[in-house]
Amino acid sequence: MKEPIDSRQLRAFATLARLGSFTRAAAELCLTQSAVSHSIRSLENSLGCRLLDRLGKTVTLTHEGEHLLVHADKILKEMEVARESLDQLAKWGRTRLRVGATATACQYILPRVLTEFKKSYPKCRITIEPCDTPQVRDLLRENKIDMGIALQAKHDDPRIDFIPLFNDELMFVVGPEHPWAVSRQVSRGEIPKQSYILYDKTSYTFQMIQAYFKEEEMPLNTLIQLGNIEAIKELVKLGLGVSILASWVAREEIREGTLTALSLGPRKLRRHWGLVMRKHCPLGLPEETFVKLCHRFSSGLAAAGGGPEGTRLADAPQERSA
Repeated sequence: MKEPIDSRQLRAFATLARLGSFTRAAAELCLTQSAVSHSIRSLENSLGCRLLDRLGKTVTLTHEGEHLLVHADKILKEMEVARESLDQLAKWGRTRLRVGATATACQYILPRVLTEFKKSYPKCRITIEPCDTPQVRDLLRENKIDMGIALQAKHDDPRIDFIPLFNDELMFVVGPEHPWAVSRQVSRGEIPKQSYILYDKTSYTFQMIQAYFKEEEMPLNTLIQLGNIEAIKELVKLGLGVSILASWVAREEIREGTLTALSLGPRKLRRHWGLVMRKHCPLGLPEETFVKLCHRFSSGLAAAGGGPEGTRLADAPQERSA
């Protein structure tokens, strides 16, 4: 495969062809005549043909030179257009932002963040890729997104930075007439007997829940698996089963009394939310603004993720030493 043409040599050639003089070409390019002459010789050697005929202090194009000049003008014009376009992007915020986010983040975090973001960057083209935590990292590695909102993975990837946003706690969520809601306590012996409505089994959260109860030697009886939190909450309200959610995603329902959240036990099941992005990848002003807005609108979720006061557990899963 042949080496591409050097753009500096191409510019020297096009300038010289237009002005017809090494002296004037050197002055316009802010170079010495010898530097221009060296560029032309190097270009001719690289292409394997003579591009110019030198007649005293003037130059004329050979047939090969005329052919190259047609392409050179197009190439240099495209380079100029590209530079101007990039300058406009930086000046007016005409850029893009590609974000990967879990379904929960898409539903409960991104709407407020994007509403504020668009006020500052109305011309920024935003692309949202709904996907679970492992897929967010895959898309980052493949350079298909610029950043993501996801859970902290069990094993860190040295190519990816994780910027913490907030922590939450997964809890039992039941309807108001469920015996656990009435007694405000959970019996360890009753946990495996319940029917559960859980988030999609392919999700990272489902894997965390499964691992947690496996350690407790209490396999869960999963009745329904759904990929929509709102649908899960509605089914729980109807008394069709118990779910395991962070209380901040059901904050309004808990306040209204249509759902009740109870702790899984002394051994908490906590998740760590954050922004993920490629290491050593500099952030532009739009990306920095997006990060700040994520911090602002997720700051209250940590408090909302805790358990309600006054819940009690009977024979619940016990804390284990690390």
